[in-house]
Amino acid sequence: MKVLTVNLGRPAPSPHPDGADGLTGIGKHPSDAPVRVADPGPKGIGGSGLAGDSVCDLRHHGGSDQAVYAYAREELDAWERELGRPLPNGAFGENLTTLGLTVSHARIGERWRIGDELVLEVTSGRIPCRTFAGHLGERGWVRRFTQEGATGAYLRVIEPGTIRSGDPVEVVYTPGHEITAALEFRATTTERELLPRLLDAGDALHTEALRAARAYVAQRGTSA
Repeated sequence: MKVLTVNLGRPAPSPHPDGADGLTGIGKHPSDAPVRVADPGPKGIGGSGLAGDSVCDLRHHGGSDQAVYAYAREELDAWERELGRPLPNGAFGENLTTLGLTVSHARIGERWRIGDELVLEVTSGRIPCRTFAGHLGERGWVRRFTQEGATGAYLRVIEPGTIRSGDPVEVVYTPGHEITAALEFRATTTERELLPRLLDAGDALHTEALRAARAYVAQRGTSA
């Protein structure tokens, strides 16, 4: 298991931005140099956890629970076959393109050590937005991505460190529950009746998903 590439994005104009300034950092490319990764701070204030990586819309992107976005090369390859076009590393706006990891089916709270220092923790799946759809230029992309459910994973920084393309990845902790990034994605999008199950993941869950799960249970009087 390893990181094939560490990908960084710089601000660029977009016809479909989520932010008001018309810029997006979704266009990411592999870095040839080592990259420092640290907790960027709360959402709305902090951007990307990777030094040199731009987050242009702090309302919806970045912050501690979304400090790093990972996507599996194996899932990019599957999309290449589906779409009939090449998808280079970073094509989905991911910071880490991995090999040998079941990223979308990683459990919430699962921890990865990358290189000698960095430890990351899985928090949630990725919800597609119109910037993502515009970046890919595929008709009905949000619906197609949602139906497929190969979401990749957002991660928070547990221990900061410097990483580089090619670094090994070790899963150093796997929680006992069955709540994966893909299941969290389904619960917060198309199958909200699954929300109570997310509580099994506890505080490792993305703060917004945990809040939604608790609100759902409080409103309906049901538990996981």
